[in-house]
Amino acid sequence: MNIYENIALSEFCASHGISPQFVLQWHEYGLIELIHVAQTPYIQQEELHKAERIIRLYGDLDINLEGIEVIQQLLQRINGMQEEINVLRNRLRLYE
Repeated sequence: MNIYENIALSEFCASHGISPQFVLQWHEYGLIELIHVAQTPYIQQEELHKAERIIRLYGDLDINLEGIEVIQQLLQRINGMQEEINVLRNRLRLYE
């Protein structure tokens, strides 16, 4: 893991106008993963999409963290089912 692939929590919060404590709550809820390098929390680049989705859901739609957690779980299930559908379609093409 390269540190340059991660964004410091303070930079992310400053650019989005939110408090670091709010993002730490996301981590406590299991909504995003944070890593610590030399006592500084970082958001991995792979987690940015989730973090920005949380900001939109919370800020624009006024959904609380429990609701966001449920939405993320449902999206993960949908993505899993979509992958399964793709595998099944590929298998079906073999028999056509």
